Amino acid sequence: MQPLLQPDEPSPFEVLLGDGTSPFLLVADHAGHRIPCALGDLGVSAADRLTHIAWDIGIREVAVELAQSLHAFLAVQTYSRLVIDCNRPLDAPDSIVCRTAGVDVPGNQGISQVDRERRIDEIFRPYHAQIEAELNRRAKARQPTVLVAMHSFTPIFMGSVRPWHIGLLFNRDTRLARILKRQLSEDGTLVVGENEPYKVSDASDYTVVNYGERRQLPHIEIELRQDLIATCAGQKEWSERLAHTLPSAVRELQIP
Repeated sequence: MQPLLQPDEPSPFEVLLGDGTSPFLLVADHAGHRIPCALGDLGVSAADRLTHIAWDIGIREVAVELAQSLHAFLAVQTYSRLVIDCNRPLDAPDSIVCRTAGVDVPGNQGISQVDRERRIDEIFRPYHAQIEAELNRRAKARQPTVLVAMHSFTPIFMGSVRPWHIGLLFNRDTRLARILKRQLSEDGTLVVGENEPYKVSDASDYTVVNYGERRQLPHIEIELRQDLIATCAGQKEWSERLAHTLPSAVRELQIP
């Protein structure tokens, strides 16, 4: 089987190691919009490949600044979710999408099982192997861990205006979400959503469910509205806000 990624193409992930002592482990599953050369453009226009259907605009920059402020480990996905979605279970219908937000993805239609396995083996699994390795290291060292999954969302989706500045997403474990909701809502200028504009579920999400819930770690999936983090100033503002709020919430949870 021919490899998907060529030797001169980037790794499917970037990692910032932090100082090794921070409780925070950050991930950004949809931070990149690159498509492997072997897949061409997947039949998607250049303009569409720069929209939200391909990646979470602005979130890489926020996540990097936040990780630096928290001295935290950060894993960032390099390749577009149009290739394979690293925050979907592999059996989810939208693990490899054929149509998304009204846009067809011809290069994903009718792909063979061999092609599917290449994307899994060369993009999905290596990215998650890095996260799992860090979690296992921490567990062995008895190091407290708080998982923070960083995402962004469009201000308008399919004609519907989204009023939230930030969304806090969770499934069964509400520990961190409730504290963050209260603390962020103390700023009367912010509209804070609980499981808005998306909801976490076993069927639709991989990272938070697999690493947060199943390992029984405090966790949160954070969604930031893209127009608020479209500039360097906005990215800095939100990274600084979260660099203050997240440690405060963790202290309230009494996590070292």
